[in-house]
Amino acid sequence: MCGLLTFISARGEAAAYRQAVAEALESLHHRGPDDTGVEVFGSDVVFAHKRLSIIDVAGSHEPIPYADGRYLLTYNGEVYNYIELRDELIREHGARFDTEGDAEVVVAGFHYWGEAVLDRLRGMFAFVIVDTQQKLVFGARDPYGIKPLFHLVTPDGLYLASEKKALLLFAPAAQAGDDGVEAANLSHYLTLQYVPEPGTLHKGIGRVGSGECFTYRAGGVFATRRYHQPRFRPTPVDAPADLYRRIQATLRESVRIHMRSDVPVGAFLSSGIDSTAVVALAREFNPNILTFTVGYDVAGYSEIEVAQESAGHLGVTTIPTKIGPAEMMEALPKIVWHLDDPVADPALVPLYFVAKKAAEHVTVVLSGEGADEFFGGYTIYREPLSLAAVNRLPDPVQRGLRKVASVIPEGVKGKSFLERGTTPLEQRYYGNARMFTEAEKRRLLRRYDEQVRYTDVTAPVYAEAAAAGLDPVTTMQYVDLYTWLRGDILVKADRMSMAHSLELRVPFLDREVFEVAATVPVELKLPPHSADTKYAMRQALRDVVPPAIVNRKKLGFPTPTRVWLRGEMYDWAHDILDRSGAGELLDLEYARGLLDEHKRGDADHSRKVWTVLVFCVWHAIFVAHTLDPGITRAQSALLTKPVVGSVVA
Repeated sequence: MCGLLTFISARGEAAAYRQAVAEALESLHHRGPDDTGVEVFGSDVVFAHKRLSIIDVAGSHEPIPYADGRYLLTYNGEVYNYIELRDELIREHGARFDTEGDAEVVVAGFHYWGEAVLDRLRGMFAFVIVDTQQKLVFGARDPYGIKPLFHLVTPDGLYLASEKKALLLFAPAAQAGDDGVEAANLSHYLTLQYVPEPGTLHKGIGRVGSGECFTYRAGGVFATRRYHQPRFRPTPVDAPADLYRRIQATLRESVRIHMRSDVPVGAFLSSGIDSTAVVALAREFNPNILTFTVGYDVAGYSEIEVAQESAGHLGVTTIPTKIGPAEMMEALPKIVWHLDDPVADPALVPLYFVAKKAAEHVTVVLSGEGADEFFGGYTIYREPLSLAAVNRLPDPVQRGLRKVASVIPEGVKGKSFLERGTTPLEQRYYGNARMFTEAEKRRLLRRYDEQVRYTDVTAPVYAEAAAAGLDPVTTMQYVDLYTWLRGDILVKADRMSMAHSLELRVPFLDREVFEVAATVPVELKLPPHSADTKYAMRQALRDVVPPAIVNRKKLGFPTPTRVWLRGEMYDWAHDILDRSGAGELLDLEYARGLLDEHKRGDADHSRKVWTVLVFCVWHAIFVAHTLDPGITRAQSALLTKPVVGSVVA
């Protein structure tokens, strides 16, 4: 695990950039405080890294050479089946290894298998390999986007980094009258509550997409392609019990290999089945595993009590953390700094604090992300089933019902049902978060562009789902797999854990687990006779998790922002709006009106207000430079001093 920063010179002047790269690397110190390296190779490459030592603690210093130095690798992540791959490379190819780690297995696999090595890696990763013989750069991200990789192409060359902040000093200076904010992605953020791949909010800086690899030659074109495309294939089941056994066995094996580590491994524990299942299976391999949970002194929001009951049932220790509005307000600038781009998911805050507590005890934690997207865990996935009676009516009848809905007053029962039932899925569903409507964005955005729509993000995904013949429920899963999971869930998981130099592992997001989950038919995800989601998974884990958890509804570290924005956080929120400097992009008076309506109880605008607040904090840190997030003086200085163009030492 590490933070990487690589520069490929377009002019053969790599040595001249060493100092600038070394300075920028310090903004990634939290990703790898155990080892630092900045090395120049020939005239073309600067490799810089910060390492968090997990496997082969004493060895595996990066960049890792292979084949007598022909290849050089810098790497972030963990490949959990590296032992099996290592044995195969030795057995089949006589491969030799100088380290005991997984990184060398990746570069050796590339030497012997070429790009096909990507089809064998079981884990989370983002890496860069330089073939010094072919003068070729090759790299990739894992299939689900667990680990990040940003890129910036300039006349000087190609920059690659684990976090965007490490590239900001090298980005061209914004022109007069241009704030450098990518307007289309700001619009998407206000709809989706995250910035969708492969873009960012900074012009010119992009992301290698999840499941993508790339090639580059100095001075050439940075070219990406998708090497992995998860495919759902719901299959009728004659014997559900056999499917349940496969799910349990595959998940148990995934947890087992995810626990491979030379440092202590713990786990997050909430009140739901996902994290509880991971803990229950992990306990089989380490009965003394420590678990961590978080909560509040606000009724209906804390998961601590249920997590403690589960821990007691499983015979493991859980260490709770409680947070209040003061901690939330103080931490938000740090959280946003770590994010790079705003993500308006309030669950970031408890995740930040539970990771901070876990890092006091362990270096690695297991977590339950991915179960909902793989196994059908979101309640909204039931919508196609509940709307089926309307969806199947002839088009003229649906048009008539939609006219009826248009005259029903807002808030009257049945209006939303008719509207959504007569609206095609691709027009009504664009992921788990739906923040501002187009009408609301017209009021909020100073430069609203009606040509930018959420369908720019979702239409290609819907087209792939249609080509695969997926049913509506599975189509929604597929949309979330390519949008919500990688844009929100995994961004917050990576950044909030790495903020505390903690490696977070996700056993559900495993290739073998997906291969089983992909076959589950709709009737075993969301059966008509049960209100449960993830039904097949729940049945598979019925004898693994405590009985009270099997059918418990998902909470997932909820946050009482709705309550606090009406009370303790109201004045703070006004202050954020006042000092953000974002008035040229957003109508802040409109935002203040939403906040005031929320305080009075006229409406629940908490999610919309939070979306604006997170952007305003981001703008104050990264654009206006009026807010120091308080990470360290050295790191924040990289962001608060003016950007003057490409930096050359």
